[in-house]
Amino acid sequence: MAKTATGIGDTDQGIFIGKGEQPVWLTLGLANRHGLVTGATGTGKTVSLQVMAEGFSRAGVPVFVADIKGDLSGISEPGAAKDFILERARTMGLGFQPDQFSTIFWDVFGEQGHPVRATVSEMGPLLLSRMMDLSEAQEGVLNIAFRVADEQGLLLLDMKDLRAILSFIAEHAAELTTQYGNVSKQSVGAIQRQLLVLENQGGDKFFGEPALDLNDFMRTDRDGRGMVNILVADKLMQSPRLYATFLLWMLSELFEQLPEVGDPPKPKLVFFFDEAHLLFNDAPKALMDKIEQVVRLIRSKGVGVYFVTQNPIDVPDKVLAQLGNRVQHALRAFTPRDQKAVAAAAQTFRPNPKLNTAQVITELGKGEALVSCLEGNGTPAMVERVMVRPPSARIGPITPEERKAIIAGSPVKGKYDTAIDSESAYEMLQKRVEGTAATGAESNGGVLDQIGSIVGSVFGTNTPRGRLSTGQVIARSVTRSVTNKVVGGVVADIGKSLGGSLGGSVGRALVRGALGGLLRR
Repeated sequence: MAKTATGIGDTDQGIFIGKGEQPVWLTLGLANRHGLVTGATGTGKTVSLQVMAEGFSRAGVPVFVADIKGDLSGISEPGAAKDFILERARTMGLGFQPDQFSTIFWDVFGEQGHPVRATVSEMGPLLLSRMMDLSEAQEGVLNIAFRVADEQGLLLLDMKDLRAILSFIAEHAAELTTQYGNVSKQSVGAIQRQLLVLENQGGDKFFGEPALDLNDFMRTDRDGRGMVNILVADKLMQSPRLYATFLLWMLSELFEQLPEVGDPPKPKLVFFFDEAHLLFNDAPKALMDKIEQVVRLIRSKGVGVYFVTQNPIDVPDKVLAQLGNRVQHALRAFTPRDQKAVAAAAQTFRPNPKLNTAQVITELGKGEALVSCLEGNGTPAMVERVMVRPPSARIGPITPEERKAIIAGSPVKGKYDTAIDSESAYEMLQKRVEGTAATGAESNGGVLDQIGSIVGSVFGTNTPRGRLSTGQVIARSVTRSVTNKVVGGVVADIGKSLGGSLGGSVGRALVRGALGGLLRR
């Protein structure tokens, strides 16, 4: 790697992480091989994360990061030339220059950033079951609800749609049981109670429209720098299962939507998953297998996933094996379990004969880390003890006034800020009950059923939810790009006759609802 005009720094091939006996760079061409940032509370994980996010942005790579404590918001404002920062930069031969990075703030609750929404159909029954901690029997009933909605042409967009379809299958439990298996009213009741809990945690704000377009995460600014997308997660973390499921849904959607690119010169997007242990806690084996599959295969889509957690043992071995770039801050070893964790962490690095890795992990000071990045043909470099470089942007949170100014000038301002209540399952079932659209509803419902049947046949929703055939996978990928123009256009005319905004959303919702996320493949 070369030096910049101001000393050691980023190059067109790598991000300068820090310096010990040797400088350490994260190679951009291998950054999609994923990574891990670990260490005890207060040891500098957030600063390391910010340094990497700044480096990716400078290289033109968009970044998504969950901000648990609010500290990462400072990346949007210039850093201050404080004495300790200048001293650290000087010892590395790095000329410190304050910098700031184009930032978009997102917030599931719409309070400190643009609202983030997904439709119920997009989330799918498996992830919803995980989010609500449903039993196997309850998950089966939820799958039946999705199946009935697909076949009836009923769009599941928000929470009231899901409640409505659950009530519908409870009322028709007898006839549905003979076709799909046991539909227990007790299970439906249990799911409804869990939906209430989810609503109380703010889940009702997450489900609805306009749904998030993941292309909005893939932006660069006018200078060609990658936009830094910050998910404000301090309130979201009060509902850890909602937080973990939401980020997993995003990963699976990225996997589904992005084309194969192999190993590009630099990633198309880098995704930082803070408090990563929440993803794996109490996850059933089927879900764990899918998570491992996502992490293993999303690399070829040009997406790098970086897990941030306190301890490497928080991450299952199968996933840990996929994480090539590693930054290990200090761990404490006061108990036998702590000592075991330190030993396990040391064993994940390629040994350096100059270092007793296990011992150094307990001796690292604040801002120091053991770093091993991939090099050459993708093999891990020997672990190095380094002082992490200082960030160029502000360390710590921004003010509410600064946040408001950034949101006001956001490139997605106005796109997600107002919720849309499209005509969907709730309204359509209400019409059936009230009988207000007797002839017209019967006719239009028949067309919707036909469209639902056609799309269901293509995407495998009219068959048991196993793995899609190769033809279905290809057809689904192609249809994603034309659905709004074809299916959505056809149904738009029907939507107008129904007097709602159904037509504008039904095409996308049917196709993405049939998909339901990677975890239903």
